[in-house]
Amino acid sequence: MRAGAIQTTAGPDRQDNLDAAAALVDEAAAGGAELVVLPEYFSVAGSPSYLREHAETLDGPTVAWGSEQAARHRIHLVAGSFPERRTGTGPDDQRLFNTSCLIGPDGAVAAVYRKIHLFDVDLPGTAFRESATMAAGDALTVAPLLPASSAGRPPTVVGLSLCYDLRFPEPYRIMALEGATVLVVPAAFTSATGPAHWELLLRARAVENQVFVIGAGQVGALPPGMPACHGHTMIVDPWGTVLAELVGPGPGVALADLDRDRLRQVRADLPVLAHRRPEAYRWPDDKLRGTVGPGG
Repeated sequence: MRAGAIQTTAGPDRQDNLDAAAALVDEAAAGGAELVVLPEYFSVAGSPSYLREHAETLDGPTVAWGSEQAARHRIHLVAGSFPERRTGTGPDDQRLFNTSCLIGPDGAVAAVYRKIHLFDVDLPGTAFRESATMAAGDALTVAPLLPASSAGRPPTVVGLSLCYDLRFPEPYRIMALEGATVLVVPAAFTSATGPAHWELLLRARAVENQVFVIGAGQVGALPPGMPACHGHTMIVDPWGTVLAELVGPGPGVALADLDRDRLRQVRADLPVLAHRRPEAYRWPDDKLRGTVGPGG
C-alpha cells in the first residue's frame, strides 16, 4: 500500500482550506497513494471562539468534503481533525471534541477518533490550553484497511491518534497489540517543541511497536489563537527508517510504500512484541507516584 502524508498551512477560511487540501489530495492520489493522511485542524483553525463558531457535527462540511475526496479517488482518507460540536445540553457539552475520521474508498466513515490527550502547556514561547475548548475523548480507535494476504503478509490495520497523543506511548502499544500495523498522527506540532521532539517521537513509536507511522503536520503560521507549527511531515517504517519527509516551510505531499513484507521481516528478526512479559508488569497506582516500593 502506498501512503501519502499531506502538509498544510491552514488559513482563516474553511473553504479555502478545503480547496487547498483537495489539490494536495489530488497530488497524492496521482502519485499512487491508497491511504492519504491530512493534518490536525486542516479545515478549521483559529482561536477558541473561532473554533466554537465554526464547529461541525459528523455530517458537516469537513466530513462531507472528505467523503467526496475518498470516493472520487477510491482511497482511504484520514480527515486530519476538525472541531466537532457535541450534541448534549449539559455544562460540559459546551466544549468540543477534536475529532479525526477515517473515510473509506466508498465515501463512508469507517472510524471516528476523538483526541484523548489535550495540549495544556505553558512553555517559553508557547502557552496553550486545549482543554478550555476541547473535551477529551475516552476510547482508542483501530480499523482494518487490508486483509492478510495468501503469501503470509500481515493485514493492514490503522490506529488513529492526534498530535499531543504522540507523547504517550501507552495508546500506541495497545493499538499495536490490537493489530494496528500503521499508526497515523495528524498534528499541529508547535515550532517550539517540534525541532527537539517530533521526529524523535515518531521514530520511537515506530520502533517500539514495529509499525509504520505517518505524521502529517501543519507548518508555519496558523490563524491567531494557535501556535506556529513545525511541519516536517514524515513516514517512518517499523525499523525507524524515514521513508519520506517534507523539510521545507510550505505545504506538500510525502509519499512512501508501506511494505507488508518489510513489517513481517522486522517482527521476525527482532520479535519484540512476542518477547513481552505482561505477567511481570505491574501498573503503578498514580496516587503513589514518586514513592519507592519493595526492592527499591
